[in-house]
Amino acid sequence: MSQSEPILHPVAVAELRPTQITVGFREVAEKRKEWRARAGEAAGEYLGRHMLPTVLGPKGRHYLVDHHHLALALRLEGAKHVLATVQADLRGLSKDSFWTYMDNRGWCHPYDAEGVRRDFKDIPPDADGLADDPYRSLAGALRRAGGFAKETTPFTEFLWADFLRSRVRRKQIESRFEAALVKAMELARTETASYLPGWCGPHPD
Repeated sequence: MSQSEPILHPVAVAELRPTQITVGFREVAEKRKEWRARAGEAAGEYLGRHMLPTVLGPKGRHYLVDHHHLALALRLEGAKHVLATVQADLRGLSKDSFWTYMDNRGWCHPYDAEGVRRDFKDIPPDADGLADDPYRSLAGALRRAGGFAKETTPFTEFLWADFLRSRVRRKQIESRFEAALVKAMELARTETASYLPGWCGPHPD
């Protein structure tokens, strides 16, 4: 479905359905702080500038294709509705065909907190069921610190999270996050990471 102008739909936050299994809880906490810093009209403006892209799936449900961290943050903060911009209408597909299409388009990420691919049925039915992947939080902090460039490649931060997963100890992320970020920054500039989207390490002369 191609549209020159986005068509916005008010959607209940509780009814948004994830297309991934995990988020970074540290990232969610930052989104909650951003939300709390606004009140009244400012909160409305914030939501107006953060429309959530969705796909209409079986039974007309809105499936998120981005901004899962924001969706969970709003849910935890008690927000009731958001504006969604529909990227595609797949209501006519069966559930199996829907997930196959989503997978082929790069619109879902059925990987658990260990980076292991799982069945589509393991994707939670709502944002409350999203699990924590500390490496996703580390990858998000790494991007904001300039470790890699923002990219349009789907699930870029998860690709970086998987790169860091075998190179930074989880215990360090959980107990000494800043030290873990310093190590991640060093790793991000190595040639080993050059295959990743957004890599901005030094190029040989």
